[in-house]
Parts: sequence; C-alpha cells; structure tokens
Amino acid sequence: MTTPQYAGFWIRAAANIIDVIILVIVIAGPLTYIYGVDYWAGEQLFYGVWDVMLGYVLPILATIWFWLTYRATPGKLLTGLQIVDANTMQTMSFGQSIGRYVAYILALIPFAIGVIWVAFDPRKQGWHDKLAKTVVIKEL
Repeated sequence: MTTPQYAGFWIRAAANIIDVIILVIVIAGPLTYIYGVDYWAGEQLFYGVWDVMLGYVLPILATIWFWLTYRATPGKLLTGLQIVDANTMQTMSFGQSIGRYVAYILALIPFAIGVIWVAFDPRKQGWHDKLAKTVVIKEL
C-alpha cells in the first residue's frame, strides 16, 4: 500500500471556507424568510425552533452524512480531499464521525489551537482527527 498524501492546513482551511459559504447560502434564505432581516443583527442565541433546526441541527446532520457517504464535505470534495480512518484508510465509522464532530468543536475552543495543530503534525492531524483516529488525505 502506498503512503497517503496528507492534506495540509491551507487546503483544509480553503475547504472549510467553501463549506461555510455553501452553508450560509443554504440556510440564509429560509432563516431570513422565517425571522426577517433583523435575525442577522439580533443578539439572541436562539430565535425559535427553525433557528435551531436550520442553524444547528441541519449542519451537524449534513456534515456527518457527507462524511459517511462521500468521505468529505462539499468543500473537501471540491478540493480533492477525503477524511478516512487513520488505520484502514477506509470510510470512518458512524461513531468516529460523531466523535470527530464533537472533538472539532473542542479543538476550536482554545483559540483554535487544535485545528492549527494540522500545520505542525507529521500526519497533518488536528486534535479532532487524533481523537477520532482519522486523517484527511488527498483523494485516493
């Protein structure tokens, strides 16, 4: 088996930016229609059930679905990257995907150090990758 080519910090950052742009395009219209333009300037944490469903639940479910179905989010697909199990180089398990999502949030908390770690790690793993036992590679 050939050594995989691990995806570095900048290509992964670009993929995340693409994902955020797509997500904003998908949820901005419905949230603005439901709550009005004042929604975007408001200071409330939650505005209602649709805010929670579209702003929190949908992104979580969509991300995990993309990981398990395509081994990548849309941004990673467009940049030719895949998220795989670090040991088998196969699709991560459902448990790994849940753990990776939760660990990603935790990796962001201390000044995003857990995500920036990708730039310095030999296998280009962030803390979320290490905890979930995944790697991001250039497409096989």
